[in-house]
Amino acid sequence: MRVAIYARVSTKDKGQETQNQLLDLRSYAQVHGWTLYQEYIEEESGGTGNRTQFKALFAAAHQRRFDVVLFWSLDRFSREGALPTLQYLNQLESWGVGYKSYTEQYLDSTGLFKDAIVSILASIAKQEKVRISERTKAGLARTVAKGTKLGAPVIDTKVVDQVRTLKATGMSNQAISKAMVISPSTVAKYLKEGVGASAR
Repeated sequence: MRVAIYARVSTKDKGQETQNQLLDLRSYAQVHGWTLYQEYIEEESGGTGNRTQFKALFAAAHQRRFDVVLFWSLDRFSREGALPTLQYLNQLESWGVGYKSYTEQYLDSTGLFKDAIVSILASIAKQEKVRISERTKAGLARTVAKGTKLGAPVIDTKVVDQVRTLKATGMSNQAISKAMVISPSTVAKYLKEGVGASAR
């Protein structure tokens, strides 16, 4: 079986080195008779999937260059939350690539409890999605309570009429922009046909 090793420490992880993870991961792979395809090592925050080695790992997985990904722990693999992490794991499986956590023996796509673990992760991900939605709604409610109107800004038809009146006198868009204290692009927008009608 071909294995790809992924080791990561954050730039904020003082005193930690990927070498500490690599020694155990290499040993684990050797004991199981796995052939090492490549090691993906980086010092990046796990809070985003926009990591050079992480993306390289997935590019190789998509091409089926290896059969399983071995990482130290799930939070070394990703710290984006349950939902994105579950999506990463599902993506690997859709390509026929397994995954294995060294410190979390139950987190093994080739193990007996695979379906149960994925089900638990999916439940956590679902709850996380609900919490994000609730936080978003609460944030919008607070914004509305402060008097801020949501949605696209309402066009003031009086301003539109003033812009058109100035344009009719021969003024340039730039001059109108300065006179009305609005952007040139807004002036151009207001001068288009139908803006006044759509704003009412």
